[in-house]
Amino acid sequence: MWRPGVKPRSRPDNAGALASPLNPLPMPRVLSLIPPMTQLNTPYPSTAYLTGFLRSRGVDARQCDLSLLLVLRLFSAEGLATLREAASARPAPSESLRFHLQEAERIAQLMPRVLAFLQGRDATLAHRINSRALLPEGPRFAQVDVAIPGQEDEPDPLAWAFGTLGAQDRARHLATLFLNDVMDAVREALDPRFEFVRYGEKLAASQPHFDPLAAALAAPETALDRWLRELLEATLAEHQPDVVLLSCPFPGSVYAAFRIAQTIKARHPHVRTVLGGGYVNTELRELAEPRVFDHFDFVTLDAGERVLLALLEHLQGQRGKHRLVRAFVREDGVVRYIPGLPEPELPIDQTGTPTWDGLPLGQYLSLLDMLNPMHRLWSDGRWNKLTVAQGCYWKKCSFCDVGLDYIGRYEAAQATVLADRIEAIVQETGQTGFHFVDEAAPPKALKALADELLTRRLDISWWGNVRFEKTFSPALVEKLAESGCIAISGGLEVASDRLLKLMNKGVTVDQVARVTKAFADHGVLVHAYLMYGFPTQTMQDTVDALEYVRQLFEEGCIHSGFFHRFTCSVHAPVGQRPQEFGVQLLPLEPGRFAKNDVGFVDPSGVDHDRLGLGLRRGLYNFMHGVGLDWDVRRFFEEMRVPKPTVKRGHIARALSGA
Repeated sequence: MWRPGVKPRSRPDNAGALASPLNPLPMPRVLSLIPPMTQLNTPYPSTAYLTGFLRSRGVDARQCDLSLLLVLRLFSAEGLATLREAASARPAPSESLRFHLQEAERIAQLMPRVLAFLQGRDATLAHRINSRALLPEGPRFAQVDVAIPGQEDEPDPLAWAFGTLGAQDRARHLATLFLNDVMDAVREALDPRFEFVRYGEKLAASQPHFDPLAAALAAPETALDRWLRELLEATLAEHQPDVVLLSCPFPGSVYAAFRIAQTIKARHPHVRTVLGGGYVNTELRELAEPRVFDHFDFVTLDAGERVLLALLEHLQGQRGKHRLVRAFVREDGVVRYIPGLPEPELPIDQTGTPTWDGLPLGQYLSLLDMLNPMHRLWSDGRWNKLTVAQGCYWKKCSFCDVGLDYIGRYEAAQATVLADRIEAIVQETGQTGFHFVDEAAPPKALKALADELLTRRLDISWWGNVRFEKTFSPALVEKLAESGCIAISGGLEVASDRLLKLMNKGVTVDQVARVTKAFADHGVLVHAYLMYGFPTQTMQDTVDALEYVRQLFEEGCIHSGFFHRFTCSVHAPVGQRPQEFGVQLLPLEPGRFAKNDVGFVDPSGVDHDRLGLGLRRGLYNFMHGVGLDWDVRRFFEEMRVPKPTVKRGHIARALSGA
């Protein structure tokens, strides 16, 4: 295990020696990196999990968040000066860029203070920010002064979100808009691919060909690429790793991960590079592109613990390449997948306690971009991430990748182990807020954990994702709230019993109403994931779904929601058995790189894109307390829609048992 003061090394001390089971090489030093871009309010948990696990096995493991460091470099005096110079050279600047050039000096002067405020180091600045006289207000601030329908006479446009109090939240929102104005200038003047939570996303998302990514990697460095390379070099010099793990949860982190690996291969060829994470697990399962291995030595699938143990044993000379586990390699110019011999996965209780040691916890930015209550939890504040259970205990939903390991292999941790981890994490970080990042936290495990937290008198705040199933009785919900539950999210999807049955969701609208009402009555914020465009969904289904959602808000069952358009994954039951859902899949473009989303033809012929505008408009108003007594057809301004068939008062009657 790594200890402070250990002499750094660039390679194993006897790297030139022959390895054998009787004379193994030293255990490699491992560095786990968070590549740009992920979230900025708290570390993405993958490196914390892997570092904690590897240290529990005696491995010298370190971690670094290059995503955060790159943004901080961008907002530094040097970064802003580079941005200003590039903006000045643009021949036809937009309104956003003209504003930035006009206010560049003031922006540079205020940036350190704004960052300190968002990092929690200068709370009193909130009063100056809220005066609306401190920060230069660019195009992003136009949204602040848009009146909510029905509240046109309200003198304070943000009163619906923050009231007369909430000075810190209000100021965080305004400070986030200030940063967003700067980011708009960055995209126009420095790199159009760069955003706060994604970088070059279109180069990787369901991209069958490697050519676009290869071309971007071969292009001259942008200023952001150069800063990333300099930050990487400093990190490598500090930690002197033998192996670098790059975890890519999203397509928007892939480009930077490849840039990082490209630099390592060019300047430190002895360092082994490994690519894994959520993006790889879902989109690269049929990887056949040899050029990926110009940058990475190994690409791995699914849970990382057994995979990494096998890989490290291989690098020590104790395991042949043919005994790697769930790994892609390149041999003789051809990509080869090595599934490995059957070896048991490590039980969740033996994967160690996540650690944030080495990550700059005091430098994360508590942003408040979207005023949706649940989205605020995702982006505002630093949360300790923890998993109650591996996978999903239901694993039947037809739109979900239920066949993949991260969902299909279910195992819950013991409550005593979870409570021990919680105590250790609070001791390490000083933070008592936890986000349980389960696919769906099981009620039985949550009850056991709540009992353990209450027995130990551990005062924490926690939130996570659940299924709105009947097991969440009012009595259980009361216990969860007492143990520190402040918010839950869950999938209502399309609020239609017919479609919920087709989805194999295992819930009904009335059941969801009763469960969510129980949480809401105990002071727990309730967020509903909502979906539209599911196979065979008609216009009538869509209108009825919005009426159900209206009534759920009206009865105080849910406080927050988000509509997303259904996309078909090749790994989900809809993608694997489309005939059961009445659709026909479109042919996938052949390629050797990513494969995930697949188009389909729905014979219903409904224009879901136009309907989506009305759904989002209705939900936006409901969250503001507006339109709760309206006919939902009012929100579909672009088209005529049928009258809802759901009777008014349906949810109220379901809650009363009538």
